[in-house]
Amino acid sequence: MNMEINDEKPRVILNEYKVTKNFPSGPTVLAEQFDIKNFKKRFRIVIVRNENYEMEFDLIGIHPSLANTFRRLVLSDVPSMAIEKVYIHNNTSIIQDEVLAHRLGLIPLKADPRLFEYKTDATAEGTDQYFLEFELKIKCSYNKEANKKDSSRVEDMYKNNNVYSKHIKWLPIGNQKERFKEADVGPIEPDILIAKMRPGHELDLKLVAIKSCGRDHAKFSPVATAFYRLLPDIKLVREVEGEAAYRLQKCFSPGVIGVRQEKNGKKVAVVNNARYDTSSRNVFRYDDLKDAVVMTKIQDHFIFTIESVGAMQPQVIFKEAVNMLRNKCTLLLEELNSS
Repeated sequence: MNMEINDEKPRVILNEYKVTKNFPSGPTVLAEQFDIKNFKKRFRIVIVRNENYEMEFDLIGIHPSLANTFRRLVLSDVPSMAIEKVYIHNNTSIIQDEVLAHRLGLIPLKADPRLFEYKTDATAEGTDQYFLEFELKIKCSYNKEANKKDSSRVEDMYKNNNVYSKHIKWLPIGNQKERFKEADVGPIEPDILIAKMRPGHELDLKLVAIKSCGRDHAKFSPVATAFYRLLPDIKLVREVEGEAAYRLQKCFSPGVIGVRQEKNGKKVAVVNNARYDTSSRNVFRYDDLKDAVVMTKIQDHFIFTIESVGAMQPQVIFKEAVNMLRNKCTLLLEELNSS
């Protein structure tokens, strides 16, 4: 099936064996000649969901290259604080030093990177503007009260057998004690498991966190993930009723297609919410249904999702990405004008 869509939105049409495009008669953001007035008229941001550390919003009327630019900036250019150096004074656990240091570097910190500076000189001494220092001192031992409990559970037999992120203690330097609270700079979650130990195992570590970005190392990325997808659109071009309606419903993701009962008792399929369809095209398995549906994706409407690790809220991370793009563009213009 190859059906033309008569509207002014640029779309890709999902056919059974191929993908085609429709080209609106009017100007779109995908036109080769960029029109800033048309862009300002059509561009919108709609926040759909903002819960805890996850935000979903729509970028409407934007070119795919710009949407991808924001994604890349969020992942690799917006900075965060992470443990960069681990000074190991003692490690008698079974975890190798390099593996332990890697684990510690991946623990997300609450520290707001906007309150710190990049360390430009590798030989410079640590100051309160560039570094956060922590220590991890813990030793596993037998629990003398275990015999009283008559328990064989590891948690009852040993003390400090599990090392968690809550055992990392902040060591203020300079005037950091006046500027911050320990709850504002330490690990995001207190129960991140770092190591398992047994009596005789001990850790004595000094940790140094710095400000950097994801292009340096993934541990500095402020997000767990950031991604986008095109907005799906589904239209029923004829009525589907009875058993076929329920079969059509199962061809799509939950909540996309509903079955409504008419006043005459007839049950017909309706589109409830095409937004969360995964475009599986299972409908093309049925010869009696494949001509009832037109599935498209709107090319200038992006569903953007940002999942923060916790140091900054998703909306703050996106604003930082926008500011970075503006600064990069300004710098480029200055370089071009001066040449």
